[in-house]
Amino acid sequence: QVQLVESGGGLVQAGGSLRLSCVASGRTFSSYDMGWFRQAPGKEREFVAAINWSGDSTYYGDSVKGRFTISRDNAKITVYLQMNSLKPEDTAAYYCACAPAGRTYGSRRYKTETYNYWGQGTQVTVSS
Repeated sequence: QVQLVESGGGLVQAGGSLRLSCVASGRTFSSYDMGWFRQAPGKEREFVAAINWSGDSTYYGDSVKGRFTISRDNAKITVYLQMNSLKPEDTAAYYCACAPAGRTYGSRRYKTETYNYWGQGTQVTVSS
């Protein structure tokens, strides 16, 4: 069992930045690939970014490439999402999730069903 707790969301003006954090507890953090997803009201949950267990491979959704950066600190059992140049369309609840290391290969990393555990989400609101 893994527990994930996100933090760092809030209200920010367009063009601003936020850094989300997701702290894990439970089984060995370094044995999990991690992902960030987001969900706006009335929309499906959308892939944002993913990072493999060691941190040396990262992947991004097309809408956030060049603006968001995912990273992890296994010693602190934390995964981060640095969000820059925020836009109103980035407004959503952001969720971190994990899957056993090596499971998020190819197109699987973009799918919610690949991930076993999820946090409760943190709200990001970007005003225009």
